Amino acid sequence: MARLSSTEHAYREIKARILDNRIPAGTQLLETELGEMLKMSRTPIREATIRLAREGMLEVRPRHGVRVLPVSAEDMREIYEVLTELESTAARRVAEMGLDESRLAALHQAVNDMDRALAEQDLDLWARADEQFHKLLVEYSGNSRLIDIVHTFWDQSHRTRLVTLRLRPPPSESNRDHAALIEAIERGDADAAYIIHRRHRLNSGKLLVSLLEKHGLTQL
Repeated sequence: MARLSSTEHAYREIKARILDNRIPAGTQLLETELGEMLKMSRTPIREATIRLAREGMLEVRPRHGVRVLPVSAEDMREIYEVLTELESTAARRVAEMGLDESRLAALHQAVNDMDRALAEQDLDLWARADEQFHKLLVEYSGNSRLIDIVHTFWDQSHRTRLVTLRLRPPPSESNRDHAALIEAIERGDADAAYIIHRRHRLNSGKLLVSLLEKHGLTQL
């Protein structure tokens, strides 16, 4: 149990540092260097890096440690193709099932937080509220496999969203899309929910990829 706990701790720590760009893409590290960084033994470090390699964040190189993988414009194009279809399916499913008042209130609160963040020109707050909205929407679908897959792709795209956050226009259209989606869910209009969210994710993906290409950010 202690070893498993150490592995989980190593996994979360390494993953957090990659997602926040504290360990940038292209960085190469030996297991011993990661162990010194986290003050942990090599066994949990090795098991954590194998898990992160399966998630597409690291490349494990025998006798050479690990390398943090970059996220290219083509990677993001593929990731958003998957996210668009899965999240749109979740939106349809949520509208079909309906939500109780507390869950609807949580979605409304996320949109309110996004509106407040834009009014205060606080992009970090906006990004957290936007992430919360998408997280709730997918979790409310109740499809555990869909949730797991979407979370993996969110993690892979997180670094890119952080880097491009201040390069994009003010995301007021995104706020309106989320409000429109909630209205469709409240009406129980599954087709509208699917169409609204699919259009939203398609536009978001195109914007992200275009920013990567325009600014040459292909090695995040």
